[in-house]
Amino acid sequence: MVTYILRRVMLMVPTIFGIITIAFFTVQFVPGGPVERMIAQLQGHNVAATARFSGGGGASGDLAGGGGTSSAQAAGETSLYRGAQGMDPELISELETMFGMDKPLLVRYGHMLFDYVRFDLGESFYRNISVIDLVLEKMPVSISLGLWSTLIIYLISIPLGIRKAVRDGTPFDLWTSAAVFIGYAIPSFLFAILLIVLFAGGRFLDLFPLRGLLSDSWQDMAWWEVTLDYLWHMCLPVLSMVISGFAGLTMLTKNSFMDEIGKQYVLTARAKGLTENQVLYGHVFRNAMLIVIAGFPSAFLAIFFTGSLLIEVIFSLDGLGLLGYESVINRDYPVVLGTLYMFSLLGLAMTLIRDLMYVWVDPRIDFEARG
Repeated sequence: MVTYILRRVMLMVPTIFGIITIAFFTVQFVPGGPVERMIAQLQGHNVAATARFSGGGGASGDLAGGGGTSSAQAAGETSLYRGAQGMDPELISELETMFGMDKPLLVRYGHMLFDYVRFDLGESFYRNISVIDLVLEKMPVSISLGLWSTLIIYLISIPLGIRKAVRDGTPFDLWTSAAVFIGYAIPSFLFAILLIVLFAGGRFLDLFPLRGLLSDSWQDMAWWEVTLDYLWHMCLPVLSMVISGFAGLTMLTKNSFMDEIGKQYVLTARAKGLTENQVLYGHVFRNAMLIVIAGFPSAFLAIFFTGSLLIEVIFSLDGLGLLGYESVINRDYPVVLGTLYMFSLLGLAMTLIRDLMYVWVDPRIDFEARG
């Protein structure tokens, strides 16, 4: 197993290299790069980015990308930057230097790779903070939403799916299936709005807060009060994500168990006089849970990275989902590429953890023997 883990870790290197390379060269062709956005801001146009232009500093150029030209081109009669015609070429050159566009494309790419090997993700174009610090700052929100939502979904779905498989075709199975699919049909953001209207001061009750992970006065609280305050703030966002997230896993668990229950070894175990629980959890569970475990990394990553975006906006939670969206809109390429790098590493690590969980659930699986 150690050999397999080492082989998988070594394969992560070219995978990460390919992802970052494709992403870097893709953003070169995205219109409306950071220089063009700064030009639009200087000309008084309304842009989403809140850039700070102060001489020649304030942005990291090594990770820059997107639609730039050289200072020599900008100094000519015709500029390749949209909206730059008639502007002082020295100002265009200064903007290029600030965002790192004065360097050749391959030089910027080489600097990015060298920095990423050292886990130096650069500095945001529009915030006076490094990308790694920015990600760590937003991480608690996304971890809270992703971890609690995934945990609750699995705690609900697995027992419910097993129960539905055992009582297939009964009124319990039919009613729970109806409830599951109704929950699945309701988008999480719509359910979040409904929760706000009902329980967060919308029109009826005002029981839950609508902003942040903690109250403003959390520093004056005891540790147990901080814990309760945190759970109080997390209640509605997590509930809105859980309600539409457990339907697929519930039906997957049910179908997996039903498929195993009909196999010959289950009939043999029952013929030996084993109780239903011994058959179900001693024999069926190990085989049926393999497909459920296989979906864990993708389920966690979906909630952790993308599923929480609208929830973060609705409940004013400043997490990674909102950060990634804003960085793409604002063409903050160091943040875009840096977060993609971190997400890719985490995704590959979760895939490796999935394989290790396979072995833990069923020791008969030997990945080293596959080759």
